[in-house]
Amino acid sequence: MRNYILAIIVITLCLGCAPKKSKATRAKSYHFHYVQPPMQATEEQQVAYMRDHYWDKFDFADTLYTTKADTTEMLRAYATFVSSVVGPIDQVPIRKLMQRASVSKKMFDYFVMLSEKVLHDPNSPLRSDELYIAVLEAQIASPHYDNYEKMAPEYDLRVVSQNRIGHKANNFDYTDRRGKTHDMYSLKNDYIIVYINNPGCAMCREITEALKRSQTISDLQRKGRLKILAIYPDENLDEWHKHLSDMPTEWINGYDKGCRIERENLYNVSAIPALYLLDKERRVLVKDSTNVGEIEYILQTENGKRKTESGKRKTENF
Repeated sequence: MRNYILAIIVITLCLGCAPKKSKATRAKSYHFHYVQPPMQATEEQQVAYMRDHYWDKFDFADTLYTTKADTTEMLRAYATFVSSVVGPIDQVPIRKLMQRASVSKKMFDYFVMLSEKVLHDPNSPLRSDELYIAVLEAQIASPHYDNYEKMAPEYDLRVVSQNRIGHKANNFDYTDRRGKTHDMYSLKNDYIIVYINNPGCAMCREITEALKRSQTISDLQRKGRLKILAIYPDENLDEWHKHLSDMPTEWINGYDKGCRIERENLYNVSAIPALYLLDKERRVLVKDSTNVGEIEYILQTENGKRKTESGKRKTENF
C-alpha cells in the first residue's frame, strides 16, 4: 500500500508538468496543474495534503474548463487516490469537490456528468456506490436543480443506498432447482457469496470459471464455512434450466420467483453479473463487484484477522 500511494503521488505530479510558455506567448493554460505536496512531509501527511488540495489550481469559476481540460482523467486519478486509503471509504473529499463545483450550474452539471462516468458507470473500474452517494446527495441539495430535476438523483440514491458496505444485506427468497423456496438468511455459513447472474452472458461465464478456480474460495467451501448462492433474477426460466449444468453442484443455484429482487430494488440488477460477499451476520463486505480477486483478498484478510484474534485469546488464556 505504501508503494501504491507514493506511485499515485508521483504519477499525478508527472502528469501535471506542462511545458512553460514565454512571457510573449503566455496565455491561460487549460492543462490541469497538480499541487505538489510538501516533499519533507511523511507519506501520511502527503496523502492528507493531496486529498485536501488536489483541485486547488483548478478554476471552478471558468466554465471553459468544461470543454478544454481533460478533467475526466483527473477525476479518475483523484477517485483512485481517494479510494486507495485503507479503511472505510471517506466521502468527504467528493462532498468538498461537489461544493466547489457548485459555483455555477454549468460547472456543477459538468462534475455530475464526470462523476456518473467515473463512479457510477457499470463498466468503470472505479465504480463506487459509496463515493457516488456523495454526488447524488449534492444534486438533491443543490439550489441549481428544481424538484423535477431532483427526481432522478433521489431515485438513484434509494437504489445505491441498498446493501451498503458494513451494513446488513437485504434478505430475499429464492427457489432452487427442486422448486423449493428458501430465504437467504436461513443459510448458516460464515460467508455467503451472492452471485447474481444471467448464465448466458459471456462475463458470467468468466466469473463462474474464476469462482471455480479460486483456491481460497474452494478451501472455505470444503470446510463448510462459505456457500455460493447463484441467483437468476429474470423471468425466462427456460434459459435458466438450459444452463443448470454449468454451475457446480456444491453451489446453491436458484432463481427469483416473481422477480421481487428487481421489482422492490432489493439489489441493483441493472448490470449483471454482480457479486456480493456477506459475513456471518450478513453484513456486506464486497458490494456489486465483478472482481473475484477482490473477494479473495477480503476473505484472506478476514481470516487473517480471525487467526490473529484466536492466537491472542490462546496467549491470554495461557
